[in-house]
Amino acid sequence: MKVTIDENSGFCFGVTTAIETAERELQKGPLFCLGDIVHNGQEVERLTQLGLITIDHHQLETLHDARVLLRAHGEPPHTYELAHKNGIIIIDATCPVVLKLQQKIKEAYTNHPNAQIVIYGKIGHAEVIGLEGQTEGKAIVIEDENDLSKIDFSRPIILFSQTTKSIEGFNNLVNTIKEKLSTISN
Repeated sequence: MKVTIDENSGFCFGVTTAIETAERELQKGPLFCLGDIVHNGQEVERLTQLGLITIDHHQLETLHDARVLLRAHGEPPHTYELAHKNGIIIIDATCPVVLKLQQKIKEAYTNHPNAQIVIYGKIGHAEVIGLEGQTEGKAIVIEDENDLSKIDFSRPIILFSQTTKSIEGFNNLVNTIKEKLSTISN
């Protein structure tokens, strides 16, 4: 049997950059990471062996005067505020694509106060939590068409997507929303 591995398989560039950042920063001394750096147990274990200490948000609240790596998924604004308050040095490895999406969501939230910010994504996923944080937690997160009841179709809707969701799923959702809006306006 022949096994062929697609040349584009593996970690996305954001995760690869975060891992490289962790390796480089570990050479400078103790380093904490807020959440698993990647959804891959072997890679997490390898970096743990190099000295990376994974913490959660509760542990971050009690941490002071330390260096903390933010993984590619991004974080909500309150994480940065807490870090500043606790004298934590942030090593920000947030993926540039995620940062741009966070910025767009924040701008939409700020500039369109009457609109509903809707995020197509996995509820509770680290990236989605960071995206929701751009709206002070007021965004509506929908995983699929079954969650459309969360949306008030009489109000403007601005739809965004978690970066790792499929384009096909997003387009299907857009079409379903358009159909619902057309039935309401008729």
